[in-house]
Amino acid sequence: MSAKIIDGKALASRLRAEIAGGVAKLKAEKGIVPGLAVILVGENPASVSYVTAKEKACAEAGMASREIRLPAETTEEALLEEIRRLNADDSIHGILVQLPLPRHISGQAVIDAISPAKDVDGFTPVNIGRMMIGEDCFLPCTPHGIIKLIEEAGMEIAGKHAVVIGRSNIVGKPVAALLARRECNATVTVCHTGTPDVAKWTRQADIVVVAAGRPGTLTGDMLKPGAVVIDVGVNRIADATKPRGFRLVGDADADSCGAVAGAITPVPGGVGPMTITMLLWNTLKAAGGECVASATPAGQEP
Repeated sequence: MSAKIIDGKALASRLRAEIAGGVAKLKAEKGIVPGLAVILVGENPASVSYVTAKEKACAEAGMASREIRLPAETTEEALLEEIRRLNADDSIHGILVQLPLPRHISGQAVIDAISPAKDVDGFTPVNIGRMMIGEDCFLPCTPHGIIKLIEEAGMEIAGKHAVVIGRSNIVGKPVAALLARRECNATVTVCHTGTPDVAKWTRQADIVVVAAGRPGTLTGDMLKPGAVVIDVGVNRIADATKPRGFRLVGDADADSCGAVAGAITPVPGGVGPMTITMLLWNTLKAAGGECVASATPAGQEP
């Protein structure tokens, strides 16, 4: 592999140190401790693990965290009432409801119930709308982290052609919007399951963000030499040589893409660490603070 590895863990560690500095400054100057509430409905193992990681990250940054665990049979109205209580709680600056939710609960209704001022996931229609028209807002965490990773690769985004593979509301659509905003100023093509020839577009791209949820979606012969590849996928594939019987791979074929790309994110250790980091960033912003060393997040107005 000749491509530069974009180390998401190292970048996340540096940003979290800045965030911790911003938290300490906010405490010292205004007596405010940023507070994040995370609601978990049910016992999805992946969700439980993710919530635990968020709690640990909050503690390391000096933030207060509140975990609210509800049984899987919780009604939609009971969950909405919990969100209303948190909206009115001045000690809580950010609210996150862990997805996926049980099938009997409308995810959109839950997101809509969160106050836009506490929407640190950046998923409410108000924040999505503000992002689309270039206003200051809470940016969705994974897309914001992706912009930071592209910058970490040393790529000047302005004037480049970026191809996004995937059109989910969580990654594909918002990262395409961020790349097209004036602060990034890329020309953006979005490919998806209805695109007849994805390689036609990726071979023209200076930046490829692949978020399709399928191993092998992007291969080296689909790339322009020197392109930056951001691999959002996390897929389990069987591997009898591993203690757990599987290994994690991304949506890009690491070996073939690494031989052609100029820089690429690994899986794991690339995009993943950035998601929680940008959640902390948004929580600090919600509390009225800012990162000590990087006051203006990429893709946001100063």
